[in-house]
Amino acid sequence: MTGVGEFEFATATRIVFGAGAARHLGHAVSQFGRRALLVTGRSSLRTERVLKLLQHDSIEAVVFSVTGEPTLEAVNEGVALARTERCEVVIGFGGGSALDAGKAIAAMLANPGDLLDYLEIIGRGKPLLHPSVPFLAVPTTAGTGSEVTRNAVLGSPSHRLKVSLRSSLMLPRLALVDPELTYDLPPDITARTGLDALTQLIEPFVSSRANALTDGFCREGLGRVARSLPRACADGQDPAARQDMALASLLGGLALANAGLGAVHGLAGPLGGRFAAPHGALCAILLPHIVAANIRALQLRQPQNPALGRYQELARLLTGAPGAGFGELISWLHDLVRDLHIPPLSSYGITSHDISEIVPQSVRTSSMKGNPITLEAEELAGVLRQAL
Repeated sequence: MTGVGEFEFATATRIVFGAGAARHLGHAVSQFGRRALLVTGRSSLRTERVLKLLQHDSIEAVVFSVTGEPTLEAVNEGVALARTERCEVVIGFGGGSALDAGKAIAAMLANPGDLLDYLEIIGRGKPLLHPSVPFLAVPTTAGTGSEVTRNAVLGSPSHRLKVSLRSSLMLPRLALVDPELTYDLPPDITARTGLDALTQLIEPFVSSRANALTDGFCREGLGRVARSLPRACADGQDPAARQDMALASLLGGLALANAGLGAVHGLAGPLGGRFAAPHGALCAILLPHIVAANIRALQLRQPQNPALGRYQELARLLTGAPGAGFGELISWLHDLVRDLHIPPLSSYGITSHDISEIVPQSVRTSSMKGNPITLEAEELAGVLRQAL
């Protein structure tokens, strides 16, 4: 992390950002086809709005709703529907669940075999052979950055796990990011998706795979979250705050897709697979404890690791204080999580008895590979106990 070195960078073919950008969705879709599978979340009002946008440009759309976090079964249902309806293009319109479901559906429409052929951990882990059918991503929350990532996180209830379908062939043809679509998000969703965005800027910044390009995205995004997440939660109609958060989420997605994540997501994945807890809330409550655990481990075992300098820089970027150090960083994160009313893990039914199963599962996740230092099992268990 001290030099430029060699790196590779991949993202969506095209990114369009700006207030009101969603009004041009129909025209964008028409470049790829006239019949679309529209993958949405729960909101029927939003679905009606996007259908009108598509109809304006003579795009026929078949709606497929994802009512929770996407599962293997939901993806298979979406693929079957898209094939039956002869859809030429897939649109993900919603939060991370709708985008990940749409991304996986688009990938499986273009590739033979079963979804389990391509999944990591629970499947055969084979590489996808063909690029996805055209996929357009339109986020309506500011958190996941899924509009520019190359993977889809899917739940497997039978395995009680969340796993990823992952390939550069899954990158969207268009990421259309319109901050106006986030104006009506309630404060609790704004908070937990915003803290997910913050996590996805912090973890790539200290990642063992960080590079000069992702560093720039992280630095730009971190300051925006620090100044605007509390404002967006307090007033959802604040245009400047919503724009900051939409851009920060996008920058976090660009960073994580190319520099990886860390132990926060390594633990959040198995927790989310076993308990009905929002991903952003899990990341939020774990974040201060993982930052503290990483700093302690680095000081003890790798005091020359450049990640310690990154954490010092994070302290300055987030607190705005030139002399801020590790203690101020950890306190700032705890205070933000408290002020945004993020509940502890125990509120989702997680107990100390679950720790012995969660920790071994977390060690096997791909997110752990980016953590700046390998945390020992007892260190991870300690994080979970503190977050209860």
